[in-house]
Amino acid sequence: MLSTFLRRSSFHKPKLNIARFFSNKQGFDSLVLGAYSEPSCQLTTQHISNTTKKLLEDQLKSSNFKKANDTRIFYNVGGVNQVAIVSLGKKRQNEQDSVRMATALGIQALQKQGAKYTGVDVSIDVQGAAEGAVLSQFSFEKLKKSKKEEKEECVVEPYLPEQDDEASKRWEVGQIYGASQNIARMLMTSPSNLMTPKLFAEEVAYLLAGLENIDIKVYDEDWVTRQKMNAFLSVAQGSTEPLRFLEIHYKGAKDKDEKPYGLVGKGITFDSGGISLKPSANMALMKGDMGGAATVAGALYGISKMKLPVNIVTVIPLCENMPSGNAIKPGDVIKAMNGSSIEILNTDAEGRLILADALHYVSSKYQPKSIIDLATLTGAMDVALGQVFAGVFTNRDELWEQLKKAGAAVSDPFWRMPLHKDYMRGMKESLVADLSNIGGRSGGSCSAAGFLQEFVDEKIPWAHIDIAGVMECSATEGYHIKGMSGRPTRALIELMKNQ
Repeated sequence: MLSTFLRRSSFHKPKLNIARFFSNKQGFDSLVLGAYSEPSCQLTTQHISNTTKKLLEDQLKSSNFKKANDTRIFYNVGGVNQVAIVSLGKKRQNEQDSVRMATALGIQALQKQGAKYTGVDVSIDVQGAAEGAVLSQFSFEKLKKSKKEEKEECVVEPYLPEQDDEASKRWEVGQIYGASQNIARMLMTSPSNLMTPKLFAEEVAYLLAGLENIDIKVYDEDWVTRQKMNAFLSVAQGSTEPLRFLEIHYKGAKDKDEKPYGLVGKGITFDSGGISLKPSANMALMKGDMGGAATVAGALYGISKMKLPVNIVTVIPLCENMPSGNAIKPGDVIKAMNGSSIEILNTDAEGRLILADALHYVSSKYQPKSIIDLATLTGAMDVALGQVFAGVFTNRDELWEQLKKAGAAVSDPFWRMPLHKDYMRGMKESLVADLSNIGGRSGGSCSAAGFLQEFVDEKIPWAHIDIAGVMECSATEGYHIKGMSGRPTRALIELMKNQ
């Protein structure tokens, strides 16, 4: 899967094939162009003759080309076999997402028609076009006996009639952003029997192998036991699959000893709920309960490829949550790494347990500049925000503003949620322990975030991002592909780019 994205990220050797009505020195057999449908049909590209431009714009007007994302395909225009024109809607100040979506829709339409070498108009936004080009082509078919008909891979490149080094660099950046999210999609989509904790650690180590400034450490149960990570161990003990604790250091700053930023990803590779068993309906989706781990790994790939000048320490606790004779039971009490005792009232509230130890570990050992954890933590977040926003709980306004800005820049948005001590009241009323692992029914996402805050040094800026709602995309629409979403990988890269 990764090799496909990497092949797409390299530039195709240009072919000399100068067309009559298009400047087409690269020899594309197909083009994706954008056009504003309001106030009138107006092509955005400048690399086209006035005659051809007027011909196409007249055709668009005649075809009721009005709404954003409307797509029209024209054939044998100016020596180009197929030209897909996609509406950007009304002209706006920030059009990156319109370009991202239009590029994706145009490429998907052309590939259905057998396009082999497609040029994409980058007149409006180069990076957005590149992201759309890569994200729109994601598929996971390697396990199918009857794959789609084998055919020559479609190559997509920027439509640049003249040499433009800056545009080429921006295109490569967009491809890295897209490929990073596709890595997260691939990890989340893989069946849990083929993406166990051990296999996840091996896959991520393989993906990051050879990248500069990366150091990977994979720890087993003996190491976790010596660290007294009993909250993590309690979740893992119900499964026959061995746990793993993945620690990855990226040192891109000039000063390798500079304090790092911390990233923590929830890595439950399958969540049955344990003894508190989930309903069987849609339980198969719980292969994606390692979405936090997947997005953190995908972001780290992009950060390393872009050689961003920051230091990062990433920790990912990996295990399954299964029912068995060895599984932790409701009513059991365990002691976490920080010394707090926790009464288990619901074994399906397991993500916060493995994150508790991971957060204390990175917080106490590295004292990072900030810590961000990502987790498909609560169904309540899906109810609250659906598939639009990922919910952010944070102890610092500045960190929220940075996340908000990063999410908006790449159209992978966040919404701030309340972090308040009153949500913890029910969880601090246990008769036998310092904390219980669930509170009341109301405000479930808020109480879960409050639980995690107990394990982070209050002096450290921290944000918890609950991605349960955005874990899955329910339908394919342009660069949004049905299935596991890989969000918010691009927003994490953007955040670190701005540090």
